Amino acid sequence: MTRPSPTETATTAGVGALRALRVVATLSVLFIIVQGVTAGEILSRSKVAVSLHYDGAFVVHALTALTAIAAFLVMRQRGGPWWPTVVSLVIFVVTFVQAAVGEAGILSVHVPLAMVLLVGAVLVMGWSFTRTQH
Repeated sequence: MTRPSPTETATTAGVGALRALRVVATLSVLFIIVQGVTAGEILSRSKVAVSLHYDGAFVVHALTALTAIAAFLVMRQRGGPWWPTVVSLVIFVVTFVQAAVGEAGILSVHVPLAMVLLVGAVLVMGWSFTRTQH
């Protein structure tokens, strides 16, 4: 039995990182959309939606952190541009700003930031699916 070469190991790791990026980036987009749905329900005075929106923020924090890590790993292991990692990190930081202004009730900032989050997350997700698996 032969050991894989360092190049084969790096390629395998790069494929795994790319798959991870695709999964967490897609989940980030989906959960940001869910946050928008629960926000709409909050405006309809749903008490359940308030709890779901609050809890959903923690999920978005976690998913965007994982997206940033995965984007960095893809860039390191497969080469490529820095911008997906930078955009992912900005999105992660903005989720905390988003939570703070939402908690403060500043909807004039909270709602536009939600759009920034969604657009950034879609950009990173879309980019991840343009990469080849090998």
